[in-house]
Amino acid sequence: MSLKTIGDIQSEFLVRNNLTTTDGFITDQMLKDWTNEAHIFCAGYKKWPFTEGRVSTTWASLATNEDGYLAGSYPEGWKSESIRLMTIGGSRIDKKNFQKFQQYLEDNPAATDRIFTDYNRVYYVNPRIDVSGTIAVWGQYTPVVDLSLPSEVTVFSNYDEEGNEAMVEKITSYLKRREHQPQEAETHDQRASAKLEEVYGKIKDEQAMYQDTSNEGIFKRIDVVNGGFRDDELNENQF
Repeated sequence: MSLKTIGDIQSEFLVRNNLTTTDGFITDQMLKDWTNEAHIFCAGYKKWPFTEGRVSTTWASLATNEDGYLAGSYPEGWKSESIRLMTIGGSRIDKKNFQKFQQYLEDNPAATDRIFTDYNRVYYVNPRIDVSGTIAVWGQYTPVVDLSLPSEVTVFSNYDEEGNEAMVEKITSYLKRREHQPQEAETHDQRASAKLEEVYGKIKDEQAMYQDTSNEGIFKRIDVVNGGFRDDELNENQF
């Protein structure tokens, strides 16, 4: 059968294991809980393209914290440390290491560099940055499914439905643990992971076809006088 909706996945799990939710061994609530846990596991197994997101907010939403940085909270449901790209007013803001960000602004109190960092699900922007406007961030979120609707689809549905097969295997592993069959549970865990690796392998094959823009070189520029890579310098707008 097609594995597209939550109802499809749950029905397939019951059929394969010759179960019903009326036999007393497994309840409707238990099946919902297992389905939710399986979806969380499978959706978070890799940094999937279909769990990438973009959220925008206004410049006024940032608040100055006690250290003098402009601070904003991570979008609700986003994974920690997952903001990969930020723009303010359409200008790209470079992400820096938290400690280096602090050190640089301490050593250069008048710097207007377009830099930000994050720590403990809060992102911090240079308070003297030379741009303003709409703040947009790109990163990774944790999808949520409404288990009260059998017609609800998963993040894999319609495009990468092999991932829903992994959900069936993962739910089965929970059942086998309840039946005190650890080896069987481990087997189904491995099948779930193998199916997800298969899905991710196909995605990586497609990503390998990406091409760099024409102005990007293969090698970084080296500072032959002082040593090191010029791109490693924190201040990219100093000239």
